[in-house]
Amino acid sequence: MSGDEPYAGHNPVVVLLLSLAGLVATPGLAVYAVVALVRAGRKRTRAGLLKPAAILAWLATVGMYTWGVLHLLLLDESGQAAACTKVLGGPDKRSEVVVDRYETSFLPLHFGCHVEGGKTYEAAVPGYVNPLAGVSAVTAVALTVCAARSHTHHKERTA
Repeated sequence: MSGDEPYAGHNPVVVLLLSLAGLVATPGLAVYAVVALVRAGRKRTRAGLLKPAAILAWLATVGMYTWGVLHLLLLDESGQAAACTKVLGGPDKRSEVVVDRYETSFLPLHFGCHVEGGKTYEAAVPGYVNPLAGVSAVTAVALTVCAARSHTHHKERTA
């Protein structure tokens, strides 16, 4: 955000593209996870469950991030002001506190109302989105690494 546009929110094109990508990827990952779980159930090995577990963790990550982005998708200019008013205690307290700019980011997903005096109040994106997406992303990476190592180890033993 440039200094001449202190009230600019997230780029609407990026928000739309992220929303569409998430709305396609989430059900796709869900189907992929179910198929992987069925296949793992046939093998009945602990190593075989790592891949579906990793897919489920990626599903949680993408789904949670998409949920946060959808909150931004529904936020137009008047919605941004309304979100700030709501988080600052309603219209009666809004006159006491002056929002001087919006602070936004995509990673972590953030829409904040910065007030005179230096404090920023989180608005629009639910507070649980970033922690849950972060934990599930770390879990997904760890499970993906374990699944890849297990797959490589299995190939070396059979060769």
